[in-house]
Amino acid sequence: MTTVAEYMLHRLQEEWSVERIYGYPGDGISGFMGAFHDLDNEPEFIQVRHEVIASYAATAHSKFTDEVGVCIATSGPGAIQLLNGLYDAKLDHRPVVAIVGQQKRVSLGSDWLQEVDLPALLQDVSEFVQTCMAPEQARHLVDRAMRTAIATRGVACVVVPVDVQHAEWEEPERAHGSVFSSGAGGSAPRVLPEGEDLIRAAEILNKGERVAILIGQGAIGAKAEVAVTAELLGAGVAKALNGIAALPDDLPFVTGSIGLLGTKPSSDMMAGCDTLLMVGSNFPFADWLPEEGQARGVQIDIDGRHIGLRYPMEVQLVGDARQTLEALIPHLEHKTDRRWRENLEKEIARWKRVLAERANLPADPLNPMRVFHELSPLLPDGALLTADSGTSANWWARHIAFRDGMRAAISGTLATMGCAVPYALGAKFAHPDRTVIAAVGDGAMQMIGINALIDVAHYADRFENPQTIVLVLNNGDLNEVTWEQRAMAGDPRFDASQSLPAFPYARYAELLGMKALRVDSPDAVKPAWEEALAHPGPVLYEAVTDPNMPPMPPQLRFETVRNMTRAFIKGDPAARDIMRHAARAVRKDLASR
Repeated sequence: MTTVAEYMLHRLQEEWSVERIYGYPGDGISGFMGAFHDLDNEPEFIQVRHEVIASYAATAHSKFTDEVGVCIATSGPGAIQLLNGLYDAKLDHRPVVAIVGQQKRVSLGSDWLQEVDLPALLQDVSEFVQTCMAPEQARHLVDRAMRTAIATRGVACVVVPVDVQHAEWEEPERAHGSVFSSGAGGSAPRVLPEGEDLIRAAEILNKGERVAILIGQGAIGAKAEVAVTAELLGAGVAKALNGIAALPDDLPFVTGSIGLLGTKPSSDMMAGCDTLLMVGSNFPFADWLPEEGQARGVQIDIDGRHIGLRYPMEVQLVGDARQTLEALIPHLEHKTDRRWRENLEKEIARWKRVLAERANLPADPLNPMRVFHELSPLLPDGALLTADSGTSANWWARHIAFRDGMRAAISGTLATMGCAVPYALGAKFAHPDRTVIAAVGDGAMQMIGINALIDVAHYADRFENPQTIVLVLNNGDLNEVTWEQRAMAGDPRFDASQSLPAFPYARYAELLGMKALRVDSPDAVKPAWEEALAHPGPVLYEAVTDPNMPPMPPQLRFETVRNMTRAFIKGDPAARDIMRHAARAVRKDLASR
């Protein structure tokens, strides 16, 4: 007898090429646990320490492979704990399928143990959610979930009551109402805008004298086309966080990240451009884009729902980024006046000097910028990098120079804490031959990371290249929120909410069998990175950093200065240190001009 659970797992593997499923066992998915056993663990069940790690890892699989990530959880609390990672996938437009257990059909509606209205729970996060109420449904629900996740670049969920999991699978009979679905087949569609729209877009871009390009994750895979477009238009290219590895930073016209975590060249380019081309990005912060009416706009996005959402666009090109740029390029003219481009390149070069100088500013005990700045040139070719939400993302976005072949993942839209180490796990399973490096603050490490670190250590021996490095910035502070309270609300640091309990990260990693390094001296930063990168196994790099080193925005706006001043007047305990650090940074910036 083939059970429904066996059939569904087999179909995921054979028809949809799913190799692994992240999850945590429970009696609500007992049919699936038995099915994994009876199928010799094909597809492979990857047990993680918490359901949210499973959904983060599945999202990371999607981000690092462009395939569907799959996770599984038991009924009730297991399903609930998947939600954060599923929302991360939804908001960053990554295809993920979740299989969720449910109580027996006969008990539904009786407030049975762990009974939760799962379709209602999962409806907002899902592009498709359905409960398998009969064995004959299994085939088309698996196919529909996978196809929907791929087509919408979103989340699809299949809920399976435990008695259905154990029931004998049956083909639907040839009768009215039956559904006979097919598995995977065919290639991705060719999505292109109309020719007349391409010509209109080219006319606008050709007339622009100061063209700015902003790319996001939709531009991944269109590196050559973006570079040619930028060269023809004499444009600079800024990158949203989800597209931070879409174009190498060693190209002289790449201005780097954009927004509050971005660079001054990106900010200045947006403030000075007369034409904006957005490619594959739904960057949400309009205050870091040109002012309305300042620039003419052209946008390329495969999802028409996102076009014109952040900035008024004259021409809206719904299409695949690479294919659309390929079709657009023949209509673009090579700009002979290169003054705009030459000025951008000078500012980019100056900014890189500023970053180096800021990284070497004194701090107590470590300047967090130095930790990232020393790592950047040492990164192995093809490294996979993940970052958590927090001030660690500031330094990661600015001080890591992404080279060709590297890939990156961050919770770009949900900006959830705790994702970086689970992401690293998913990245490692997806690319077992490549070095993976996660950057995480101590707050996110205590929230999820110390649990996911158990998985990193546990699975290390099975990888061709077992090198996974987890960088923990230990400053004893929920630093991002501390700075937000000062800069956005004008409130001083509140010790009761912001201080973290001391935790021996390096010693904990040693207990797990990992190599551990604890760095609290500036001169030890680079040697420790060299030691970590020379070790053929998992490493925890604990950097004891200064919580009062300000993550200065690309532009110091009036409201930020006003709010910070209010926080200081109210008695912020770190006011003196912050002002000293900021004054040093400003002096260095001015000296580099």
